Amino acid sequence: MKNKLRSSFNSRQYMLSSDFEVYYYSDRDFKTLNPHAHDYYECYLFIEGDVTMEIFKGNAHDDNKSKESGLATDTTATQTYKMTPGDLMIVPPGVKHHALMHDSEKNYRRFVFWISRDCCNSLLEESMDYMYLMQKAEAFHKYIYHLAPAQFHQVESKFLRLLEETSQDRYGSDAFRHVCLCDLILTINRIIYDEEHQHTENDELTLFQNIISYVEENLEEQLSLDDIAGKFFVSKYYVAHLFKDTLGISLHQYIIKKRLSECRDAITSGEPITTAYERFGFRDYSSFFKSFKKEYGMSPKEYQSIYKRPVK
Repeated sequence: MKNKLRSSFNSRQYMLSSDFEVYYYSDRDFKTLNPHAHDYYECYLFIEGDVTMEIFKGNAHDDNKSKESGLATDTTATQTYKMTPGDLMIVPPGVKHHALMHDSEKNYRRFVFWISRDCCNSLLEESMDYMYLMQKAEAFHKYIYHLAPAQFHQVESKFLRLLEETSQDRYGSDAFRHVCLCDLILTINRIIYDEEHQHTENDELTLFQNIISYVEENLEEQLSLDDIAGKFFVSKYYVAHLFKDTLGISLHQYIIKKRLSECRDAITSGEPITTAYERFGFRDYSSFFKSFKKEYGMSPKEYQSIYKRPVK
């Protein structure tokens, strides 16, 4: 199937289509192109070859501005990658790049996908999810990712399906090409997003568990969102969202519930109510009374009289 969908390479670096173009190339004796930039986004999936990719930190827009202002820029600084099978590259408009062929006797195979700004803007109106990697490339200059074999074959199948659909004219071709286009872009974005956030989720779980342990061990101390965030060197807004997203309640609500639980156990074990609420961080009896009644449906005194455990 790949040979049937193979394109003959030419050095054209502009789009003929107004939305997207997709190619499968398999070449020998590939001639290295000069560094170049596009006015569209390029997605490139490396299959095989002896190739190094150079991506220049400066972009064409910056170079032009520098020339107009008479200021010098470091256009020689590059990010250099020795490509390995399964490497995926996302290059935004204006970013200079080129592939350096080291051994022309080796076959050079890759998928290349170009998509215009207008097409991206149209997709963005449907969902921001389409633009995750493209926006990340522009904002953080992150251009190269590596796909594991299973991920590579999944993306490869999406490329082949889009290539096959664009190579023929069948009933519903325009609509189905759009479906294949969206499927390819979302698949790539989802694979990278899931891979990156798998570790983040593990880190969040560890942080959440550590905060829980800290709260439970320090219920008798003053506990505030600011104090806890400072203790773990994270933003208080991050901690607030972490608790809301994980438990559905705020950190403050969680602390109140834990303190009430400890007070309940203390007073049913015979400790005086007046010492229990103060020991577990309630500043006054009024606020403790209201919180306790809301949580357990009766006053602390009523609860103690009903559930007080006999002294052994």
